Amino acid sequence: MLPWTIKYKPKTTKEIYGQATAVNLLKNWILNFKKQKAKAALIYGPTGSGKTSIPYALANELGLELIEINASDFRNKEQINTKIGSAIKQQSLFSKGKIILVDEIDGLAGREDFGGIAALTALIDTSPFPIIATATDPWNKKFSTLRKKSLLVQLNVLDYKIIGTVLKKICIKERIKYDNKAITALALKVGGDLRAAINDLETLCSGKKELKRDVVDELSDRNKVETILNSLVKIFKTTDPKIAITALDNVDEDLDKVMLWIDENLPKEYKKPDDLARAYDCLSKADIFNRRIKRWQHWRFLVYINALVTAGIAVAKDSKYKEFVEYKPTTRILKLWMAKQKYAKRKAIARKIAENTHSSSKQVIKDTLPYLQVIFQKNKKQADLIAEELELNNEEVEWLRK
Repeated sequence: MLPWTIKYKPKTTKEIYGQATAVNLLKNWILNFKKQKAKAALIYGPTGSGKTSIPYALANELGLELIEINASDFRNKEQINTKIGSAIKQQSLFSKGKIILVDEIDGLAGREDFGGIAALTALIDTSPFPIIATATDPWNKKFSTLRKKSLLVQLNVLDYKIIGTVLKKICIKERIKYDNKAITALALKVGGDLRAAINDLETLCSGKKELKRDVVDELSDRNKVETILNSLVKIFKTTDPKIAITALDNVDEDLDKVMLWIDENLPKEYKKPDDLARAYDCLSKADIFNRRIKRWQHWRFLVYINALVTAGIAVAKDSKYKEFVEYKPTTRILKLWMAKQKYAKRKAIARKIAENTHSSSKQVIKDTLPYLQVIFQKNKKQADLIAEELELNNEEVEWLRK
């Protein structure tokens, strides 16, 4: 007997729910592959959103052969070249064309995978067939070259109502009597993971033909670590606070970085000024609470921060935005680092002056350093004496002379 996730796997795109934009984008890319600049497609999104099902449904619908290769099984350069290279060189069965699906390229990350991504990227340039790769986190720095050559296709986190619709259809086909509240509770528990919902439904109905609410309540919540990218989808692509409030529950990421991610991508998603203003109001209030935690160690404020940056931002918009948005890592951390590096020498010089003049570094930067720079630029003899007294190195002397 087939597991229900396989038995009810979508055969056409009509059976794919909640991903119409991504499906149309990928379908047009396949149909016009020879004219496309991007010679590969990279599908990314949360677990159970349809990353693997969509290519299969499209291949079946378009009459194409699909060859699936799981990247976790073929990890280094030699294995990638052997497996994918062979698939590229072989003619399609019945000459009907084919799609090469490289599933779960996240599995290529790690020391033992040296050369794996580079090999895959090189094969993309020579492939006469569309290559589709799937990933949960496409922003891993090892995928930078692959991203440049690929069409990025983002999948939404599935709304619990969509998951509930699918579960009801399965119940009808399996002749299972169900309680609507039980279906809703089960759909909410999985956090947008349709595959997990179907597995749970099969488990709960094993040996019986009825699904009740009390049975669903006994099902333990999944303890899964989600990427920040999945969390953004869950926050931005829903207006249901019940879904959004759980977005950061299992995210293994620093709170400051999470807020910077949201700040970076919020204006890309929210296009209406009123929506954006309300969302930033929530984010700014969360930042105030975050500062109070750092200053006074009032950790009880964390619950307010979570509510504001998840449910608060989710309900700040009047309606969901259906447009595809490519979320990107925050650039502010890099800018802060660059600024810090830029002023590192200034701080080092200021500390040396402060030690010799018995003053603070801040006061030196404000009052002393500007005059010292003039001396180093105008009077080399006096500058050399000062540099020797302060024990300045060559780089610090050069900085003062600029």
